[in-house]
Amino acid sequence: MHGELELFEQREAAPRRAPDEASGFRSRRRAEIQARRRRNLVVVAGVLGLIVVLVGVDLARGGDGLLLDGPSTPVAESPGPGSPSAEPGASEQPREESTTVAAGSGKFGFATGAGKVLGSAGTIRKFRVAVEKDTGQDLKAFAGEVERILGDPRGWTGGGKYRFQRVAEKTSNEFTVYLATAGTTQKMCAAGGLHTEGFTSCRLPGQVIINADRWLNAVPGYGAPLPDYQAFALNHELGHQLGYGHDACPAPGKPAPVMQQQSTGLKDCTPNPWPHPAAPTDPALYRGPPIP
Repeated sequence: MHGELELFEQREAAPRRAPDEASGFRSRRRAEIQARRRRNLVVVAGVLGLIVVLVGVDLARGGDGLLLDGPSTPVAESPGPGSPSAEPGASEQPREESTTVAAGSGKFGFATGAGKVLGSAGTIRKFRVAVEKDTGQDLKAFAGEVERILGDPRGWTGGGKYRFQRVAEKTSNEFTVYLATAGTTQKMCAAGGLHTEGFTSCRLPGQVIINADRWLNAVPGYGAPLPDYQAFALNHELGHQLGYGHDACPAPGKPAPVMQQQSTGLKDCTPNPWPHPAAPTDPALYRGPPIP
């Protein structure tokens, strides 16, 4: 009887110790689980960080695997002769602009006074010069460059058919040469049905709109100094204002006609910004095969 009572007391005492042991076991278990979770979170965060870096690098690469300095060049529509015209973007070339232009206000300041008559013969075509405000671009300097290009004997005055004169804002005129930011150029050209995507210049009736990004940076791979590209951009769009359509490259190695879409690519021709490149020795207008 005494042995049974002792065994009973031992059995009764055992369960009273179990809760403390079980509680300690559960605490240790929870600590292990929490530590394992923290380790897993660190590993997962590291993997996700690596994935983000790799994806970012991949998105920054172009189709040829080279890191690009900026977005790819958009494509502009190319209207036929006699209609508003935009020089198409070089769609296969990245933008490589070294100078950026401030956003601008969308409003323009006009050169004051009148310039001298440019050219020796032909009808005088009066024009204004305007620069978008708040862009940091010098209106007087741009007007001077426009007059220099239009007065060059290799330009549109070279054939003796046209003369030009810059006039003030309120004076009767045939067209205006605008220097506008990419965004403003896009809006102005789109109002006339042309879609430049902010990359190219364009011409609308009475409006020769020069994209400031192109004026300051040309296009990648043009192969001639910036002043030559500036002369091309102005002479090409002015050619449309005078009624000329697009030309093709006449033959590999030949100078590109000024009415060739040289911003798209030279098509085996060499850069040429002038409609009368041999003037005054040869005043003939230099043309290529017309593009229908």
